[in-house]
Amino acid sequence: MQDLGRKLTAEALGTALLLVAVVGSGIMAERLAGGNVALALLGNTLATGAALVVLITVFGPLSGAHFNPAVTLYFTMRGEMELPRATLYVAVQFIAAVLGVWLAHAMFGMPILETSHKLRDGGPQWLAEFVATFGLLLTIMGGVRFAPSSVPMLVGLYITGAYWFTASTSFANPAVTVARAMTDSFAGIAPHSAPGFIAAQMLAVLVASGILGWLFRTPEK
Repeated sequence: MQDLGRKLTAEALGTALLLVAVVGSGIMAERLAGGNVALALLGNTLATGAALVVLITVFGPLSGAHFNPAVTLYFTMRGEMELPRATLYVAVQFIAAVLGVWLAHAMFGMPILETSHKLRDGGPQWLAEFVATFGLLLTIMGGVRFAPSSVPMLVGLYITGAYWFTASTSFANPAVTVARAMTDSFAGIAPHSAPGFIAAQMLAVLVASGILGWLFRTPEK
């Protein structure tokens, strides 16, 4: 039980701090960019990617550093995580993500409770979220298979790139999507846009579960 408590605490801290990085850097970038959206996105991107490297390195040995219900679901479907623990992980991830948004708001003197008005709708956005999530899972599983010590850097680099090569700016995370619906800042997503993102992310998990296990399986001796 003590070990489970440490795992859940690691997931909570990691997820909350990830949202602090995403939302906080978005607020700061928007304030300093002088209306230059590309510059604001670049600032948001670099801070998020760098934070991911640190958080996965620090919390990976404790909880696996999922910080993402899609990742937890993927490992559960592969039989590498039992359902009761996965359920607790997902609950903690959603709660901590929201708390991370609220903490970012508090740091920047914004209202704690608000909702986003930033629309992110349509097929291209949903396709982008599918690609972003599938690519994230591919990065994790390929890294675990061939370069375990490099996983934090690989994930940070992938998300940094995916911010720019996906139309959705790569949420790739249901908990992040829900939490970002609760900030009317640069990083936000309108609440009614969130279900389409989450559906695309879950579809990516299903597709990845049928492909990546085969692709990265350990050769039989």
